[in-house]
Amino acid sequence: MKATGIVRRIDDLGRVVIPKEIRRTQAIRVGDPLEIFVSGEGEVVFRKYSPIGEMGAAARNMAEVLGKALGAPVVITDRDRVVAAGPGARDAADRPLAPGYGNLMDQRRPWACGPLSPVPVWEGGRLFCAALAPVIAGGDLAGSVGLAGPAQAAAPGETQTALLHLAAAYLGRQLEE
Repeated sequence: MKATGIVRRIDDLGRVVIPKEIRRTQAIRVGDPLEIFVSGEGEVVFRKYSPIGEMGAAARNMAEVLGKALGAPVVITDRDRVVAAGPGARDAADRPLAPGYGNLMDQRRPWACGPLSPVPVWEGGRLFCAALAPVIAGGDLAGSVGLAGPAQAAAPGETQTALLHLAAAYLGRQLEE
């Protein structure tokens, strides 16, 4: 662990403020869930919680099967990173999302692009978003299911986008249970 030199006091309700600088550098937004860990040495650690990240193997299997069915790379993301990637995008796993992709996801609605508006999926990535469907669980944005391809790829067809929506709806339902 790295010391920040920042000290905060706990108020009378047991709250502590996470400084703005730390929230910004760690991409912690209002409403983000944080997981709390404690050690025997008195350490308390806060870590961003990713419900989709907890699905691990199921998300990887879905990306694999969906990617094979669609004949294109599929990525499953939480709000900050690629959680799972299917054939053709496996190097994307655990990479942070590109800001443009995050902005599309934050709109909380399905999105499909044309060849004139390439948006990279992950920072420094070679694949671009062809379409995405947000994963909504309990009214909250949890992540997305995205179809990726080269920058000049044609817009996805109705069947491809319908399968992305179905996968996103399924993941959202699983997270609610």
